[in-house]
Amino acid sequence: MFALLGRASFRYRRWFLIGTALVVVFAGVWGTGVFGALAGDGFEDTRSESYRAAKAAQTVLGGRGADVVLLVEHPDLTVADPAFRQAVQDVVGTLPAADVDMVATYWTTKSPTMVSRDQHATYAAIRFAGDSSQAADTYDRLAGKVRAPAGFTVTKGGRVPLNQDINNQVSKDIAQAEMLSFPVLLILLVVVFGGLVAAGLPLAVGGVAILGAFTVLRVITGFTEVSVFAINIVTMLGLGLAIDYALFVVSRFREELRAGRDVEQALVATMSTAGRTVAVSGVTVAVSLSSLLLFPQVFFRSMGLGGIAAVGVAMLAALTALPALLAVLGRRVDALRLPGLRRREGAAEGHGAWYRIARSVMRRPILYVAVIVPVLLLAGSPFLRVQFGGVDHRALPNGVESREVAERLVADFPGGGEKIRVVVEGATPAALERYVGSLKSLDGVRGAAVAGVSGNRAVVDVAHDLDAYSSPARSLVAHVRDLPAPAGATVTVGGETANLVDLLHGIGAKLPWMALWVFSVTFVLLFLAFGSLLLPLKAIVMNLLSLTASFGALVWIFQDGNLSGVLHFTSTGTVEATQPILILAMAFGLSMDYEVFLLSRIREQWDTGGDNALAVATGLQRTGGIITSAAVLLIVVIGAFATGGITVIKMIGVGMLVAIVIDATIVRALLVPATMRLLGPANWWLPGPLERVWRRFGIRESEAAPEAAPELVPSR
Repeated sequence: MFALLGRASFRYRRWFLIGTALVVVFAGVWGTGVFGALAGDGFEDTRSESYRAAKAAQTVLGGRGADVVLLVEHPDLTVADPAFRQAVQDVVGTLPAADVDMVATYWTTKSPTMVSRDQHATYAAIRFAGDSSQAADTYDRLAGKVRAPAGFTVTKGGRVPLNQDINNQVSKDIAQAEMLSFPVLLILLVVVFGGLVAAGLPLAVGGVAILGAFTVLRVITGFTEVSVFAINIVTMLGLGLAIDYALFVVSRFREELRAGRDVEQALVATMSTAGRTVAVSGVTVAVSLSSLLLFPQVFFRSMGLGGIAAVGVAMLAALTALPALLAVLGRRVDALRLPGLRRREGAAEGHGAWYRIARSVMRRPILYVAVIVPVLLLAGSPFLRVQFGGVDHRALPNGVESREVAERLVADFPGGGEKIRVVVEGATPAALERYVGSLKSLDGVRGAAVAGVSGNRAVVDVAHDLDAYSSPARSLVAHVRDLPAPAGATVTVGGETANLVDLLHGIGAKLPWMALWVFSVTFVLLFLAFGSLLLPLKAIVMNLLSLTASFGALVWIFQDGNLSGVLHFTSTGTVEATQPILILAMAFGLSMDYEVFLLSRIREQWDTGGDNALAVATGLQRTGGIITSAAVLLIVVIGAFATGGITVIKMIGVGMLVAIVIDATIVRALLVPATMRLLGPANWWLPGPLERVWRRFGIRESEAAPEAAPELVPSR
């Protein structure tokens, strides 16, 4: 199949390129509109108790709550001064009545919680007309019209401004990541390939992959809600994988040309080997990301769908557009070589640095395994004390207006902290009063009061002074849920802390199924690709070791706050609960990418000679430089996104960066040779029935590359 694809891309190269150009134009015009089609964070589980409580509370309280909070302050006047009341009325009066559904101020509610402790600040809570989407459009239109009266300051916060600031930060971070990464990537690719033409090909494929993934993601928004954070993942994976895949394909193509093949033969051989590897890798990464679809949260589904789109487009671009470009360029792929960058042809087996490393490791395999495995487990040990949290305003950088408003409400206003929201249905007034009294008696509760009644439903707000994501707050939610409901009534408990409790419960319920799906399908794919039982198991264990160290780094950096000054984030004392799952799916797939590439070359050598140690050393010699180059390029892409302002994305970037660095260095260069030496010929053992299955259904190369094909190493 891959040989046929190579021939087709050569013979119909112009049609391939015309089709690619049409897709790029369409994607550039229509696909980039995805930024305006994304929703909020999507962390809620619509089947959870906390979600039901939130929806029930909305029906009782007459709406979805405030869209915008306008914080009004004066350095000298207090809210008791008539001029302060007039100033708030003037601020609210700038908003057209037709666009406003509800306005709540201190003077309309008489609630002391709407006045700061020093009496110099208050806020107006505003709900716009229409649904949440219309409210966002209204805010975009009216935000610039809000003016502060003389001597007063007005700052905007609340749900809609917070979401808008996240959207703006996402767009800013993507632009910044591309601006930082592309020049560095070009320089590194020039160093690897020694010329501008070859170096430009992976970047071109990366650009096609990003635009194509944007288009697919926008199509997805027409059928389901997509989290705003998905766009970062799509860009990161699309660019990173496209460059990696293009590096593998271009490197193998140049290698085949140097072996004396003509352009068509080189392209067929390239697609039969590197093309097959890219396909197996892409499917493996996509399978890993598809595990996120098992979770009910929009956030996970968005990341899964967006990631699959990015991987799929990157793989297709590397298997169609790139071969067509190579067919057009032919031997001109080495054109525009730069003086001083001289390509060093691959050394014969036994003379290369990677070969010597592999041989050295295989002389003492037990020692290497005995040292490296405990070190990686020790690096992961901080994860044993992980404290999970959620995403709030602190995910945004310091200085963002909506974050500042949220922090002021918590710090300066009585009752400004997070509350547990309880919805009681079917209780008599007397029973409700007794129930509220029981809530007040719970340890940690500062107060409980009925916030609203509608029909037979009542909303009770339970105030406390605990951090919403702390263990004591989660324990308090458990105590509230354990409290007996009034006779004949039902109780649902919500609020931010309850959301986190339900999220953790949902993740725990789905995690075993996620692991079963990823590990079993990965095992089958690697079995079909390499005809081995032990190698797929070894690959899974190797990847888990890399992830263990990555999870430990998450706790040490983000929970403990180490490097917060360097990475510019605010530590909340927790790790956002969804991040380990997301990093597991993404990093597991990406690590398998390098495993597939390495094992493909090892299998090539094994098939030619049957010497396990020689196959391992030769495979590492032929791939070590390329895997290292690919990892460095991917690290540049991910590292650029880790410089962004949103802590959630920064956490993903750092976690993946650590996993990939460890995987591409310690695991691939040291652990893989050591374990394969210990396993010996058992690496390739198959019982008779399974060998017949592999012979019939295995994903094998239709045309192997010449045994003496030279290896590409970075130019000096």
